[in-house]
Amino acid sequence: MKTKSLHQGTDWVNNLRSSITILVIAHHAALAYTTFASFDKTAYIRSTHAIVDVQRWKGLDVFVNFNDIFFMSLMFLIGGLFLSGSIDKKGPWRFIRDRFYRLFLPFFFGGTLLMLIAYFPSYYIAHNSLNVTDYIQDFFTVENWPVGPPWFIWVLFLFNLVFAVTYRFLHNFYTYLADKLNNVKKGIVLFLVFYLVTWILYVPLAHNVGAGTWTGVGPFDFQLSRLLLYFGYFMLGVILGIGRFNAHLFAAESGIARQWKTWVFFALLTFLFLTILTEYNILRDLVVSGKLKEFTAWMIYFSIYTASCVLSTIAFMTTYRKMVNSTGRIWTSLNHNAYLIYLIHFVFVTWLQFALLPVEAGASVKFMVVFVVSFFLSWGAAVLLRRVRFLGRFV
Repeated sequence: MKTKSLHQGTDWVNNLRSSITILVIAHHAALAYTTFASFDKTAYIRSTHAIVDVQRWKGLDVFVNFNDIFFMSLMFLIGGLFLSGSIDKKGPWRFIRDRFYRLFLPFFFGGTLLMLIAYFPSYYIAHNSLNVTDYIQDFFTVENWPVGPPWFIWVLFLFNLVFAVTYRFLHNFYTYLADKLNNVKKGIVLFLVFYLVTWILYVPLAHNVGAGTWTGVGPFDFQLSRLLLYFGYFMLGVILGIGRFNAHLFAAESGIARQWKTWVFFALLTFLFLTILTEYNILRDLVVSGKLKEFTAWMIYFSIYTASCVLSTIAFMTTYRKMVNSTGRIWTSLNHNAYLIYLIHFVFVTWLQFALLPVEAGASVKFMVVFVVSFFLSWGAAVLLRRVRFLGRFV
């Protein structure tokens, strides 16, 4: 039975957003069981994840690496798609006010409370203590107010704010870019545009500050090496939205959308190549042997990394445009609750991973249990919480 879409004719975008949210849950469920996982008892925030199990599986390394390359960039792109219509309807100040209620307040208050709950098992493992007062003090001082997954929400709010402040002055420029981008007909041209944006905004900064560098003050934490990349993808989403992407660039019968199988093939092929380079230390061995300079090897790797990011992003968008552009009761529920699912899922993930620590089971089994149970608990909790009238205003 069909139900009314959140955005007429763009069910695929809502479905894609919900699916990436589910992928985020799976990503966090996997982090306890990767071979590179480590736990720092002196300050658990320096650990690779809140909970680290002795059970490991290399396959989850590949899964986590695949996600990490593209899925947050795609989330920011989706976050910009419908903003031009919203600001045209509301005006900049009402738009900012609504974004403040929708993004900043849930992040600051809800995110803090939820992370206090989510990280308690980490504190217990590190200190073997159930003292709540000591835990709260440690949370805000030693750990410096861990933000967890809600970091995405405050950064998205910041990008919304920048967009709202500049929209009136740069509207003509945005419209010009939208006309150019949405008139692209060939897939190779779209790839090159996305590739150049991605490479320019990511590779030089990552090389200078370190590809995995985070920084911030208190809960306002962010990945420094990717800040420009994420803002670039957010603005790509804004520009696509101004240009009515659903009727042009990503129209169902556009050549780019019809080539969705080709995008998927090259996305998988590129990631496979990148994985082989990493697993067999091909570039590192060439550097050690003196056959390749370290800088050159770095540029080769991250140029391929950039291609993987772009191809995976376009592959997901075109696949959902062609294959998942309908809705029903399940999709409608997921689409309505995806935001709250994202906000609360980490609590269930960490506590389930903690509960499974003494269980004798393989990493793949534990991962599946944590992922499936966390997903359904988050979904159920979101449905119930959205029935609270006060919370419905924000989420």
